[in-house]
Amino acid sequence: MALIKPFRGYRPSKKAELVASPPYDVLSSQEARKMAKGNPLSFLHIVKPEIDLPEQVDLYAEEVYAKGRENLDKFISHGTLMQDRKPCLYVYAQTMNGRTQYGLVAAVSAEEYDKGLIRKHELTRKDKEEDRTRHIETLGATTGPAFLTYPDRKEIDDKISAITAEPPIYHFTTPDDIQHDFWVIHEDKDIHFITQTFEQIPMLYIADGHHRSASAANVARRKKAANPYHTGQESYNYFLAVIFPAGQLYVMDYNRLVKDLNVLTEEEFISKLREKFEVTPSGESKPAARHEFGMFLNGKWHTLRAKQGTFDENNPVDALDVSILQKHVLEPILGISDPRTDKRINFVGGIRGLQELEKEVNSGEYKVAFSMYPTSIEELIKVADANLIMPPKSTWFEPKLRSGLIIYKY
Repeated sequence: MALIKPFRGYRPSKKAELVASPPYDVLSSQEARKMAKGNPLSFLHIVKPEIDLPEQVDLYAEEVYAKGRENLDKFISHGTLMQDRKPCLYVYAQTMNGRTQYGLVAAVSAEEYDKGLIRKHELTRKDKEEDRTRHIETLGATTGPAFLTYPDRKEIDDKISAITAEPPIYHFTTPDDIQHDFWVIHEDKDIHFITQTFEQIPMLYIADGHHRSASAANVARRKKAANPYHTGQESYNYFLAVIFPAGQLYVMDYNRLVKDLNVLTEEEFISKLREKFEVTPSGESKPAARHEFGMFLNGKWHTLRAKQGTFDENNPVDALDVSILQKHVLEPILGISDPRTDKRINFVGGIRGLQELEKEVNSGEYKVAFSMYPTSIEELIKVADANLIMPPKSTWFEPKLRSGLIIYKY
């Protein structure tokens, strides 16, 4: 079952549009300094606390985490963040290009994560995991929510629709033209209905936020081991999440750039491609269907269509387009065996547009680009249900969740 819990969230007392910030992992320290300049209310002071320290500071130094705790304490003591008087659930809605997704904000169970009831589809990096673990431990809070999903349930949709028919407590549009709306669910009958209905849902799935989830589970395990009177009801057994119905999510393409053709001429490269793909010169830049790829080479777009026998539809990982490209192009032809570490490959989220691929190749920095058909949420769930792992950079979710609209404090 999906165990969710209401909690006494800390959230902006006013000026939520000044508090809310992009998540910690989409900005460099330099970008965060620039964005937060002149805005003492920005939540970047908490999730990127190095911006308040000398530029040469080691990002993993103890003083960085301590600064985050100091800033969080100030936000609370100065009244920038206030705590709700009773445990609540919340709704966080985002609208992009006229399309709205409604997420339920709740505390979810670290134990269910450990048991595989909150399912993952990506590997985590230990250094990033340890960084967030230290951040959570030092601040005593999860400040950035995990982005989870579940198969659509009409009764939950109907309840959320009724709640969001009322005016939101926060309503603003960010410079990227994303509209953000936020509601507090404080009625006991609504909270009971939602939590009871979620108990009928077998699994939750991580869409984005594998490191946040893994780090919160690390903290729960450490605190459990250090507490001889552990009951399982302590606040550290849960972490912050925004949970969306799968049918509302928008997954974008996650495209590839490669610096060279691995000593092949263009003619040799295309000849090798034809062994596994139908290659159409002057093709479309944007793939029209699964198992189809755009390729930008020497100023021209080509369309690649994977031939029969190059993938197994019964294997949820093998059938992914990112797997097909890796298995039949990146590794055997271009010599990129580990896309996580190979410096010859780069990844471009679909939010930046296909013109970004053209620009990078035309600049001479990269030799070839591949545009991908987006991985679907159904494919993600199939992989997670099979306890398998997707190749790196398989999914790009938009819009990103803002940090600072709600935090879960231990």
